[in-house]
Amino acid sequence: MARPTFTKKQIGPDIDLDVEEVFLDDGSRLTEARAAALAEHAMLRIHESRSGRPSLSGERRSTPNLTVRVPPSTRQALQEIASRDGRPLAEIGREAFDEYIERHRRAS
Repeated sequence: MARPTFTKKQIGPDIDLDVEEVFLDDGSRLTEARAAALAEHAMLRIHESRSGRPSLSGERRSTPNLTVRVPPSTRQALQEIASRDGRPLAEIGREAFDEYIERHRRAS
């Protein structure tokens, strides 16, 4: 998809789009309601483009993250497993947490 091109225009004082007549490139009139809808659409597109990987929950919200400090030897061992399996380190970590949780559930 091609990136849109923008021309630099001088930004002036705010105007009331329901009083002043401003027209878009397609000839349609820009009203306050239309400007608000366009701004909301632009903000949603910006958010979607910065959202990163899909949520692990399968829903459109951010996945909680957890930072864990480990000794260098542990990180190296996990990285070797991840590299060998062709998987991201984070996926190996999630799998380790899942196995730990399951083991403790069975023990209780």
